[in-house]
Amino acid sequence: MKVTNEMLALTANTIRCLAMDGVQAAKSGHPGAPMGLADIAAVLWLKYLRQNPADAQWPDRDRFVLSGGHGSMLLYSLLHLAGYDLPLEELARFRQVGSRTPGHPEYGHTDGVETTTGPLGQGIATAIGMAIAERMAAARFNVAGSEPVVDHRTWVFCGDGDLEEGISHEACSLAGHLKLDKFVLFYDSNGITIEGHTDLALSDDAKKRFQAYNWHVLEIDGHDFDQIDRAIRKATKLTGKPVLIICKTHIGKGSPNKQDSHEAHGAPLGEEEVKLTKTALGFDPEKAFYVPQEVTTLFQERASKTKRMQGKWKRVFKEWAKANPGLAETWKAMQEDLIPADIESALPAFDPAKPVATRSASGVVLNALAKVLPQLVGGSADLAPSNMTWLKDLGAVAPGDFAGRNFHFGIRELAMAAIMNGIQVHGGFRIFGGTFFVFSDYCRPAMRLAALMGLPVIFVYTHDSFYVGEDGPTHEPVEQLAALRCMPNVTVIRPADPTETAAAWVVALKNKKGPTALLLTRQNMKVIDRTKHPSAANVEKGAYTLWQSGEGTPDLTMIATGSEVELALDAAKQIEGKNVRVVSMPSWELFEKQNKTYRERIIDPDCKRRLVIEAGCAFGWERYAGPKYEMVTLDTFGASGPYKELAKQFGFTVENVLEKARALLAR
Repeated sequence: MKVTNEMLALTANTIRCLAMDGVQAAKSGHPGAPMGLADIAAVLWLKYLRQNPADAQWPDRDRFVLSGGHGSMLLYSLLHLAGYDLPLEELARFRQVGSRTPGHPEYGHTDGVETTTGPLGQGIATAIGMAIAERMAAARFNVAGSEPVVDHRTWVFCGDGDLEEGISHEACSLAGHLKLDKFVLFYDSNGITIEGHTDLALSDDAKKRFQAYNWHVLEIDGHDFDQIDRAIRKATKLTGKPVLIICKTHIGKGSPNKQDSHEAHGAPLGEEEVKLTKTALGFDPEKAFYVPQEVTTLFQERASKTKRMQGKWKRVFKEWAKANPGLAETWKAMQEDLIPADIESALPAFDPAKPVATRSASGVVLNALAKVLPQLVGGSADLAPSNMTWLKDLGAVAPGDFAGRNFHFGIRELAMAAIMNGIQVHGGFRIFGGTFFVFSDYCRPAMRLAALMGLPVIFVYTHDSFYVGEDGPTHEPVEQLAALRCMPNVTVIRPADPTETAAAWVVALKNKKGPTALLLTRQNMKVIDRTKHPSAANVEKGAYTLWQSGEGTPDLTMIATGSEVELALDAAKQIEGKNVRVVSMPSWELFEKQNKTYRERIIDPDCKRRLVIEAGCAFGWERYAGPKYEMVTLDTFGASGPYKELAKQFGFTVENVLEKARALLAR
């Protein structure tokens, strides 16, 4: 059946009514954007989008992202109409506790939602990550002379707010540089934000901006079905660059009294206005959550067509796998993110006679792991030589060339983190990204979304303390460690030496339920002799007894992380006549997952005297410090100078640790 403009108009108006009804029922929400974008959505979803609602995880499906997540009733309406597992009853429960239609789309919560969107601009950057992953997969698996097994597009709806946020500048600049085709961004240019017209704070020329980024730019009337169709068709044929389609639209399209008004942006239209709008659109004003049979039939026919598309893909994939068994095996390993059971055997050994910075040890480990994990890819925010995050001899993603396994993200930490999320959520890759730990503040918004979505991205944060030295307090993290620890579902690991660093990488790879942050030193660290101390594999438990001078309940427990474990060991071994225990505690989160028996075996509740040593602020350590404690922490900003001099200034010396330990023991 040919989809006529009359059919598209009926579909778009159905979407408008569903969006109005959902927001009105919830007595909160954003009806304006869904109503303004309904015409574009109808054309895209009924004529171009390759998705099979019966199999939301089809690897070669198109990805659709609603970056302006406040307009979620648009997406929920489309998912329902398309045949995803989202009944009308759920649309009627919009924004209610326990519904599958939360205020902003949430990945893993609603069938068909590709990523969590809410903070404006994040959806664009995450979707760019998805498109990069598609291009990378195509470069690896498509065989010349055969039909491609990777051939899908990423479509994104965004608004003025998305483009005002700084992350859009970072991510779209990188996308243009990479000549990222098969990515189409629809800009809902309606000129309205919450406070009023966009000219209150915005006078950018979006066309010139994106042309300067090296994008194809098209301009259309976002309510003219013929223009929409031509633009999308043209976008599918344009290559070598991402595509921006600037869509001039009316917010609250169809509302007699609130169209083109900021009143339609973030509040229900009101019962009377909803009725007036439905009447104007040719719908029964007394019917709520109504879907005409003609619209249902249109989407059913589209679903049948896309199901056949997937069927064809399965046949192509089967033939490809038979002809390319090695590639097929790699496909399986990458799609399932397989971690070999003997992954530890790939880890390098470190010589106790040769001190190594944990950032350097991490680089050695990373390169060893890359040889056995084809899915492992990553990069840094222009800091690979310092982060040691470069995968040697494995190439880099470059403009128009996506075969490499390294990324040059540029000085774009926020975009890097969000693009990492997109690559991870796309599937087929395990992504890591590096920067200095103090700049985790730039990554934090996207890292929070990774935690919320349960994405196993790996953040490599080096230069993890004031030991950065000469760079001074702007580059010396103090509060960042506590800040990460208070973020739910983030596993923070601060290894004590190179061997713990290797173990930390294994833990990070095995953590499939959320992001992991590895905190690594700039300065060299002694390699702990594991023939005389417990195995570094204990990192997986979060904390373990590294050394004890006696047996049973200690007189004093020293708890340290990262570079301060070496300091604790050196000091503890000089205390005579007392039973002193040194606990290496690389991860609070992993430790809290252990049972009570294990936790009390490591931090004995009968040992009241405890000394905490960590080159960061003391915030939060009270939970482990006990009733009688001292802390060697840094609760002021750092300073500029040689790190050994700073260690003396801030009290991170054996002498100071001994003084505090002896004072505790004397109580």
